[in-house]
Amino acid sequence: MSGARGRVLVGPAPLRQIESVFGPILREAGLEVEYPPRRQILEEVQMTEEELLEQLPGCVAAIAGSEPYTRRVIERAAAAGLLVIARAGVGYDGVDVAAASEHGVAVCYAPGTNHEAVAEHTFALMLGWLRNIRGQDQAIRRGEWPRRVVEPARGKVLGIIGLGRIGKAVARRGRAFGMTVLAYDIAPDHAFAAAEGVELVPLETLLRQADVVSLHVPKTPQTVNLLCRQTLQWMKPTALLINTARGGIVNESDLYEALQSGRLAGAALDVFAEEPPLGSPLLQLDNVLLTAHTAGVDRRSREEMARIPAQAIARLLAGEWPAEWIVNPQVQAAFVRRWRQWKG
Repeated sequence: MSGARGRVLVGPAPLRQIESVFGPILREAGLEVEYPPRRQILEEVQMTEEELLEQLPGCVAAIAGSEPYTRRVIERAAAAGLLVIARAGVGYDGVDVAAASEHGVAVCYAPGTNHEAVAEHTFALMLGWLRNIRGQDQAIRRGEWPRRVVEPARGKVLGIIGLGRIGKAVARRGRAFGMTVLAYDIAPDHAFAAAEGVELVPLETLLRQADVVSLHVPKTPQTVNLLCRQTLQWMKPTALLINTARGGIVNESDLYEALQSGRLAGAALDVFAEEPPLGSPLLQLDNVLLTAHTAGVDRRSREEMARIPAQAIARLLAGEWPAEWIVNPQVQAAFVRRWRQWKG
């Protein structure tokens, strides 16, 4: 692009399919859109650290997916002029925010864009499990007619761990389905709970009472391995565990042991410690329902998650400070100094 003020690396390969959503925003700001190598585009796999180290330096901003924006990547890219990393999503655990702040790089995210999508997916997993949709489908294809009794959602106890935007959307659906809804959160919204008929309880109480446990917490040092051998033992042997949050919140080795031994009835997983989970023993179990980290990515939410990062980049490079999208507000002074140098 002739006369471009800077390049923006768009890391998530699938976003190329909806460039009409975000491309005009960046180009109107005088920025050039750049994509990963052809391999990522064709295979829709994420960029590696080495590929980021090769392609990111020289870019003024990046729209990030799940690529590893490590300290090493950020240090090299910042030294070559990187000002903004904008996540096309609500999580930012793949970005070393501390390193970005140290180097004057603003980190943005797209809050409020996919909570309804994740809630819908959570219920798809729950209903698919309770109604044995996969099992019936496979049996019919084998020539069987499996008219066995399945489980209802109504009357069940739904336990929600993390009552943020997504947890609240799940809670509303649970109540609409006639479920008793329990929730655990370190900073609970008491007004929401009272208004929506959600009972706030300690974690152990939730795990012991819930028929369905659904995780909706961010991945932090405090939530890594939150569900492990000890906490899984608190769950009912008939319970279902759903994780549409982040891999690593559930200790997968401990989960495999609980599922394989029959101490836990089932799990429905959209996220994994390693993605894709090639070689994971969980893939060998019939009582696990799997999806490919797609809970938050329906057509509507994907467009919003692409639009907001582009808007954040355009506004930041125009000298604005879109506080509602900034993860590391403490970087503002350092960012402004670097932005002024870039602007000239």
